[in-house]
Amino acid sequence: MAIRLVQIAMNARDDSALGRFWAEALGWSTSVEEPGVVTNLEPEGFAYPDPAAVCIDIITVPDPKTVKNRVHLDLASTSAAHQAELVARLRDLGAKPVNVGQVDVPWTVLADPDGNEFCVAEPREIYRDTGPIAAIVADCTDPRAMARFWDEAMDWTLHEVTDDHAMLRSAKGVGPYLKLLRTPDAKTVKNRVHLDLRPYPGDDQAAEVARLRALGATDIDLGQGDVPWTCLVDPEGNEFDVLAPG
Repeated sequence: MAIRLVQIAMNARDDSALGRFWAEALGWSTSVEEPGVVTNLEPEGFAYPDPAAVCIDIITVPDPKTVKNRVHLDLASTSAAHQAELVARLRDLGAKPVNVGQVDVPWTVLADPDGNEFCVAEPREIYRDTGPIAAIVADCTDPRAMARFWDEAMDWTLHEVTDDHAMLRSAKGVGPYLKLLRTPDAKTVKNRVHLDLRPYPGDDQAAEVARLRALGATDIDLGQGDVPWTCLVDPEGNEFDVLAPG
């Protein structure tokens, strides 16, 4: 059995409006899954699911954003000039500079029109072939413990682990990284960005959920009702969904 990261879900006040921003930011296409509720984003000509990209579902929710997100995107750049051009373009699209405690760092921290923080990374060799999303970055208090969980949970490859961070990537060596970043901040509210995992065709969703529970995941009721996915939290309480095989 195996499972892989196929998309992230991002909460918004208006899925359509935020979908337009991120489609322009990434050069991706959008489709409406449910009018006024869910907008899907993926690369042009993409055959979902494919490890070459982690797609985005933007979901309208009534709850306002109140704290810094524990999951954010790092966008890739190919040169100092490209980084500056990308930051300028994103600001023209409606992104704004934001201070999350960074001091003198080579990356630029912005917030999208809904207030979701993201970073435009300086050129890094490790991100040269990821596509526009270099990494999905998740805050945690213990990167080593979280790396053990996610390394066993998914069929992605663990590339690096230290006391400060861990890095995983699709076993096929394509697409963005999942970066687990040490932070002193405790989780206080439901995450507005979470991971969606999908078993492979022919695999058993219930068996995968049971396996994840045995690794340390637990069930959570978010008011989801009767849905075809299962809502879980990882050992640090971060929500994620197990979708139907496909």
